[in-house]
Amino acid sequence: MTTKKTAKKTPAKTAKTTARKPSARKTSHILETIHESAKDFYEAGVMDLATMREFDALCLPEIPNYSAAQIKSIRIRCKASQAVFAKYMNISPSALRQWEIGQKKPSNIALKMLNVVDRKGLEALA
Repeated sequence: MTTKKTAKKTPAKTAKTTARKPSARKTSHILETIHESAKDFYEAGVMDLATMREFDALCLPEIPNYSAAQIKSIRIRCKASQAVFAKYMNISPSALRQWEIGQKKPSNIALKMLNVVDRKGLEALA
């Protein structure tokens, strides 16, 4: 006895017209290549220092926004109390508490410092 399986018909999906974002890794590789070329032009005397600085600024990595949980995780990974971590970051312990519970968000310079601590540890700020 054979049974016949019937395929369920699903509605056809429409193609999206929006372009896909390139991956961060691919974009990073492209920027690295462009920066290398710009550096070669600068060293050859074809590009001036001001233009080279513009390329340097363009190729800086984007600083991530850290969530409250991520900020707390960074501090705990550094094995520091709120008071000690705040001292290293040159902020008040109250400000750090507010970041860790999500009441306030760090400024851009604080995000940059958190990124350094996240990548290199608290010793980088000492």
